[in-house]
Amino acid sequence: MSRNIVIVGAGLGGLALARVLHVHGIASTVYEAEPSRHARSQGGMLDIHEHNGQRALRAAGLFDAFSAIIHPGGQASRVLDRSGAVLLEEADDGSGGRPEVPRGELRRVLLDSLPDGTVRWGRKLASVESLGNGRHRLQFSQGETVDADLLVGADGAWSKVRPLLTPATPDYSGMLYVEIYLFDADAQHPLAAAAVGSGALFAVEPGKGILAHREPNGALHAYVALRKPLEWVEQLKACDTAAIIRAVAGQFEGWTPALTALFTAAQTPPVLRPIYALPAGQRWPRTRGVTLLGDAAHLTIPAGEGANLALFDGAELAAALVAHGDDTGAALAAYEQAMFPRSEAEAIAAEEVTEALLGKDSPRSLIDFFAGVMSRTS
Repeated sequence: MSRNIVIVGAGLGGLALARVLHVHGIASTVYEAEPSRHARSQGGMLDIHEHNGQRALRAAGLFDAFSAIIHPGGQASRVLDRSGAVLLEEADDGSGGRPEVPRGELRRVLLDSLPDGTVRWGRKLASVESLGNGRHRLQFSQGETVDADLLVGADGAWSKVRPLLTPATPDYSGMLYVEIYLFDADAQHPLAAAAVGSGALFAVEPGKGILAHREPNGALHAYVALRKPLEWVEQLKACDTAAIIRAVAGQFEGWTPALTALFTAAQTPPVLRPIYALPAGQRWPRTRGVTLLGDAAHLTIPAGEGANLALFDGAELAAALVAHGDDTGAALAAYEQAMFPRSEAEAIAAEEVTEALLGKDSPRSLIDFFAGVMSRTS
């Protein structure tokens, strides 16, 4: 198979695609805008699920390496009310059904599994054009051009490849996440550390919540979730750190300091993350020589499946390319035929999870949701 396979984006999905292709002796090249693998923090913890993310890692021959980076106890979760009372507690049973790993470590495992030179760093895609017959020319900001026989957009929410296939763009979901960290929490922030416990914390009410997770080395990674209009978010963006903290704290009057300390005592500047999503169930007509995976294909609101879907997309696309040999069109058609309904179902499920978290019946709806999950897995 002598095609020049170009993958745009060195996130989990693009790397999984490159790795599974490599396992089958097929070369590809990944172009990434970041200047190096160490350019920025890669985010917090990921729960990697048996039915998709773990299957992808097995296909990549990386399951043992994945198992070595699992965070012990990270699968535990608890729901608290505003006073800090525990409403629901689920221990980490050690089953491995959805173990937690640091995103950066998982990305490292994938990067280390690829031949030198597979990832070309510092290549920010400026434009892409069709050359006909399924070939595409990529122009990078640094002036470099690359021609692709097969182009895969794995370049996230604001994909530069997506417009080749569909005019769809992400819309604001009505939800804002404010991201912060506390470090050495057991010593410096013992009340907050005790509230979070060993895994994930959910303290939620209608329209707002505090979500947190314990990470290795005593770090607490927290998100404040707020249902707010985009105008409110834009006004907040214009504020300095102290004003942002005050505005967020004002949404949680009467909550125990053990919970509010997760943002009022933050040791990193708050990062505002307005949540965008593509329309659930969006599809595009089969287009020669190009496809999408992960958030580029089906950006959804956060519900614990984004990374899993990206990994699975990458592995499934690689499997289709292997199975169909030189018939790229048949491979892409088979991949997309399965990917479209899979991603639509997960987008609908994500809406249900968000309603359980922040809807009018929260936190009772979240407790009922967890009870349903536990009954299905017991």
